[in-house]
Amino acid sequence: MSISFDMKLEIVVIPVSDVDRAKRFYGELGWRLDLDFTSSEGDYRVIQFTPPGSGCSIMFGKNMTPAAPGSIRGLHLVVSDLEAARNELMRRGIEVSQPFHDVGGVFHHADGKCVESSLNPDRKSYASYASFSDPDGNGWLMQEVTARLSADLKLDDPRFTREVLAAIHGGAPA
Repeated sequence: MSISFDMKLEIVVIPVSDVDRAKRFYGELGWRLDLDFTSSEGDYRVIQFTPPGSGCSIMFGKNMTPAAPGSIRGLHLVVSDLEAARNELMRRGIEVSQPFHDVGGVFHHADGKCVESSLNPDRKSYASYASFSDPDGNGWLMQEVTARLSADLKLDDPRFTREVLAAIHGGAPA
């Protein structure tokens, strides 16, 4: 049964240990600072940043979440050109991993198995990654997406890996 109204992911709360250090880091990424609010008592603070072109923002601050600082992993930033995005972050002083891809062609393995250093050889959409972490260790992945998935894709679409196309169509890779 489908839902007849929109639900949009707007905010992801990131647990940090040092709010001002995190504010500097996310500012260095080039993200837009939307809000920096401190309660009059000083026991509550909210900072919100939005990545360029994103409809979803991050928030962090003081007394916002019981999650341990650095405990968030696998946040994805979709980019159209991984090399350009990686180079820009490194130019800004951010430590970014070498590009990598999953040899299985669907998604990277968190355990590092089936992962090869380098961009996907054919630069297939959804297949190449690079990672970085904020000062607390919250983990981000940049994923190169040049064409979006949809149910009407043909099994021979050259923009995607065989494995992704097979998963869309409910079968094994051709």
